[in-house]
Amino acid sequence: MPGLRTSARHELITLQQPSPALGVDKRVDVLVPPSPPEAGSPVLVLLHGFGGTRRTWTDQTRLLDHVRGTDLFVVMPESGRRWFINDHAGYHYESYLIDELIPLIRRSFPVRTDSRAWAIGGFSMGGASALIQALRNPRLFSVVVSYAGAFEGPLRRGDPYAALRRESACLMPSAQVHEHVWGPEGSPTRSTYNPYRLLASWRSDARLSVYADVGTGDYQRIIQMNRNMAAALRAADIDLEYHERPGGHDLSSLDDALGRWLKFVSERIPPGSRRAGP
Repeated sequence: MPGLRTSARHELITLQQPSPALGVDKRVDVLVPPSPPEAGSPVLVLLHGFGGTRRTWTDQTRLLDHVRGTDLFVVMPESGRRWFINDHAGYHYESYLIDELIPLIRRSFPVRTDSRAWAIGGFSMGGASALIQALRNPRLFSVVVSYAGAFEGPLRRGDPYAALRRESACLMPSAQVHEHVWGPEGSPTRSTYNPYRLLASWRSDARLSVYADVGTGDYQRIIQMNRNMAAALRAADIDLEYHERPGGHDLSSLDDALGRWLKFVSERIPPGSRRAGP
């Protein structure tokens, strides 16, 4: 049975189902608006950062306050220390997300089915995974929001954060942990999920809008890869809003970005007429 608790406007519902892709039962949190419109509600899928959980958003940010007054369904899956891809070690989080979770949401709630009503976003690993999944699934997502996206995870060599390991707040995985997900340099996993390769084959007629920002106090490598990705998105003629603002690679700065994300999503998702009932 779903567990739930109540916010001022949205209900937080936890769904659990077996995942054939992962071989375990998986839980997902969903923020449900109190009065979805007749045409169904838009959806925002939020992907946490490396090592996070589905509760990162509701326990460590003001997401419940940010969504008050909207008719968004907000879907919050979890992957812990895995990326939302089918990774080198055999964890199939892309299959879970795309083939199992999205159909579950469409069956369970009065949400719109057209891709223009589905947004996906995240922090760090989650921000990069969100863009990757939108590029791989243009019929599912038309809006991406990212804070401090780790877009060049597939390109990483060794441990560029080794000098920061003494800092307890360093959130970046070691080389061993990173390669457990991505495999060694030249692996099929790195090639399959390289966002620059995906952009090289992007169809110009596909609709995609991207909002990306990064803190000026973030790791220099993260700042540079966000600049690189912004340039690549512009070169692909993708609708982009990009900012560098005060902040770091932390949940407080992510929380500051949430209001901007929701404004961007509301501006890019048009009124709709198609829905899927529970």
